[in-house]
Amino acid sequence: MFGKSLLGSKKIKMLQTGRRVLPLYTVSVFALGSKIQKCVPRIANCRFYRGRKDDINASSLFIPVPVKPNPDDADIGAELTGKLDKAELLKVLNKFFQSKQIKSVSLENGLDNHLLHQACTSFRRYCLEAESLPVDLHVVISDIIHGAGHADDIFPYFIRHARQMFPHLECMDDLKKISDLRSPANWYPGARARTRKVIFHAGPTNSGKTYHALQRFLSAKSGVYCGPLKLLATEVFNKANASGTPCDLVTGEEKRYANPDGNPSNHVACTVEMTSLNMPYEVAVIDEIQMMHDIGRGWAWTRALLGVMAEEIHVCGEEGAVDLVHSLMSTTGEDVEVHKYKRLTELIVENSALGSLDAVQPGDCIVCFSKNDIYTVSRGIEARGKEVAVIYGGLPPGTKLAQAQKFNDVMNSCNILVATDAIGMGLNLSIRRVIFYSLIKPVVNEKGEKEMDVISVSQALQIAGRAGRFGTQYETGYVTTFKPEDLYTLKNLLAQTPEPISVAGLHPTAEQIELYAYHLPNSSLSNLMDIFVTLSTVDDSLYFMCNVEDFKFLAEMIQHVPLPLRARYVFCCAPINKKMPFVCTMFLKFVRQYSKNDALTFDWLKRNIGWPLDIPQTIIDLVHLEAVFDVLDLYLWLSYRFMDLFPDADLVREMQQELDSIIQQGVFQLTRLLKNSETGHSSSSVADTDDALTDIDSKASRPRGPSPSFGHGKLTERLIAEGLLTPGMLNELRREWKQGKNMAADEKGKSRKGRKRK
Repeated sequence: MFGKSLLGSKKIKMLQTGRRVLPLYTVSVFALGSKIQKCVPRIANCRFYRGRKDDINASSLFIPVPVKPNPDDADIGAELTGKLDKAELLKVLNKFFQSKQIKSVSLENGLDNHLLHQACTSFRRYCLEAESLPVDLHVVISDIIHGAGHADDIFPYFIRHARQMFPHLECMDDLKKISDLRSPANWYPGARARTRKVIFHAGPTNSGKTYHALQRFLSAKSGVYCGPLKLLATEVFNKANASGTPCDLVTGEEKRYANPDGNPSNHVACTVEMTSLNMPYEVAVIDEIQMMHDIGRGWAWTRALLGVMAEEIHVCGEEGAVDLVHSLMSTTGEDVEVHKYKRLTELIVENSALGSLDAVQPGDCIVCFSKNDIYTVSRGIEARGKEVAVIYGGLPPGTKLAQAQKFNDVMNSCNILVATDAIGMGLNLSIRRVIFYSLIKPVVNEKGEKEMDVISVSQALQIAGRAGRFGTQYETGYVTTFKPEDLYTLKNLLAQTPEPISVAGLHPTAEQIELYAYHLPNSSLSNLMDIFVTLSTVDDSLYFMCNVEDFKFLAEMIQHVPLPLRARYVFCCAPINKKMPFVCTMFLKFVRQYSKNDALTFDWLKRNIGWPLDIPQTIIDLVHLEAVFDVLDLYLWLSYRFMDLFPDADLVREMQQELDSIIQQGVFQLTRLLKNSETGHSSSSVADTDDALTDIDSKASRPRGPSPSFGHGKLTERLIAEGLLTPGMLNELRREWKQGKNMAADEKGKSRKGRKRK
């Protein structure tokens, strides 16, 4: 037997340095960048992780794995040394846990106070509740009880138990190596193997910087345009093909070929997340490069800049990003050539605010930062007998373009635009004057908290710069505010240059998370992401970890659904607005159907979204249709990644075009929708149900006061808009409710007859 021992004995040291044997990585963690192109789509609206690590105790993220004795094990220890007295066993364990030396050596083995407490509690329960202990532990404890050993001799068995509870104790060094993100330039060996020329086109909105970059793109033998929005990528796709340069379009939801035979062209216009880092090009254009600083999507611009394999890289953006691009390129050994541009047309800040909607003039664009303000201003202008075009982020691309075309058409009587900052990029608009309805906008701070704040200098310049666009009927642009008290602030913002951008975003790759999952097989995807972000090492002078809160939200939503890790990762990267319950509900249905290996057919989709849909009659109807459009977008996004189980992308695309036209009709009559919302009027399918239920309800007796009108009014509309009810479900509920009423009436009639007989 062991006898009394000191913590410095050989067996303790052997256990401290012992490690599980792991297979060699087939691919270096730092060379994974070229292999992740197909599975890392965008993540929007996420939490900022800079400065957050100090607030998190890393050990609290590791969820203990239950360690239970095997009831089938024979009690060999009892045969050798006899049964253990539980009272004596408890005394030995208490003495062991009270030892300061044990706490010290546990800390050396990775068990801080948080983990040590959990491990001690679990080990004590394990020893006291087990019918039979492992023979070696049983024998050692028996020796200690009989005075032939020391309580410290239990440590090797305790640490063995702790490592079963917390697998990371054996592989913490490996985990830290996997999440070492200090040299992201090394992830892209294809780009590092060539000498790239980087040209920065810096300037404000309407300065021609993107135009010059695109001229080089069109004249090259091959090229890729990487844009921030589908609208911009589509615009470049159309321009290139119209000018005689065959160009393909690749977004997260679709791929369109210029060649009728489906063969890839030498040029491609894509959203920045879809940039291929495996294809060599002569020229690459990366638009809006300042978005490297975006807390949700910044990683996509960083990845494109560091990894695209092109002889020339033309980056376009604000001058505030020049120093950061210089710094990033110094890590790759590449020089940056800067071309600076000035605004092509004059922009004048007016000396007086608008003050009233009565002062609105043709060519005006009133910029709001909330949908409520959009609705209020639109209705106010139309009440004055003027037509309004409306553009905001939630509208489908076709509807945005239709509204923009309506506003731009000099022959159309609609010459006033009400919009959010969605007009900041992606749309060509003929605006004479930009009017800021407010300067306060909801933003996400560095702690990931939402707050209201004054717009940034960059946002003010970007939006104001949309006035007086070169080549339109308004060669001079004007800008002002709606409220007089905001005018001084606006002038101050526009007098400044954009804030310097100091850091670029990074994001964990699928391969890195898979390696984490290998080491921590019992952890959920959300938990793996938390651990990765907490343990990650980033060069804070150049990079920050993009926020992963939306990713984690989806991971937790589908945690109970059985999926392979890679498929789970891809689903969690889906671009979803988590504030829209209907979209989240359909996302969960998609995942469940996929997990059962059942194809999500066109007919299945129609049943679940309640197709066909009617023209909206209220704002709630319109919001629901926008959510359905997002669901169709989600289907197309997933069909690009899981083609076998999302087989009907072409049919869904046709459905989406039809829905886009339905939404357009709703937006064209926005004021009527607002009036209907106030009067409780709803769409036909819902209204019919409501009327029927109201009729039934009015006939029912109400001896104890008025009862609620089932299925009627704004609550019903809200439930439908949020996806918690569909018109079909409402009809079914109405039928059941009616049947229940009839059954109750029958029972009441029978009871009356029974009383009469008596």
